[in-house]
Amino acid sequence: MSPLHMHGLSEKELIKLCLSNDRKAQQQLFDRFSSKMLTVCRRYAGKMIQAEDLLQEGFIRVYKNLHQFNFQGSLEGWIRRIMVHSCIKYVTKKINKTEFVELSNEASISVKAEAFSNLSAEDLMQLISQLPIGYRTVFNLYAIEGYSHAEIADLLNIKTSTSRSQLVKARKMLQVNLIKLQKLVG
Repeated sequence: MSPLHMHGLSEKELIKLCLSNDRKAQQQLFDRFSSKMLTVCRRYAGKMIQAEDLLQEGFIRVYKNLHQFNFQGSLEGWIRRIMVHSCIKYVTKKINKTEFVELSNEASISVKAEAFSNLSAEDLMQLISQLPIGYRTVFNLYAIEGYSHAEIADLLNIKTSTSRSQLVKARKMLQVNLIKLQKLVG
């Protein structure tokens, strides 16, 4: 099949070719979804090189498990779940349980709502990447991926209350870092 025709393939046709080990189709699948999935990986990884490694590992899992995709939802959503679970696996290997600490009584910090609306996606990504790995992981799973605290606790093998406290601390740290960023640029 010519490379020009490959771009017009439906998802079903592309998957079928990928399952037959067609390298061009596998490359097209990667090209079609890699930038969005790299963004997912970047939120969990501290550095770009780690995110790129996670992306590669995630796509290896995608290709290995593609036969299980049943067309019940979107292919992108299915790939995203694999990426998130690859990132969680990476985080749970890397993280020390002491990084998940219970909430202490800290003073509340106030940030104007419009401060967030003035942020670029890259600025927000940078702020998230500066969070300690435990905070960053819970923040991503809860605020971005939409997992409940019970689900996060199960995924990370922590207490539900620990998930809640990590989210509160992540938000506070993001607010502090946002205030610092505002002072630098404003």
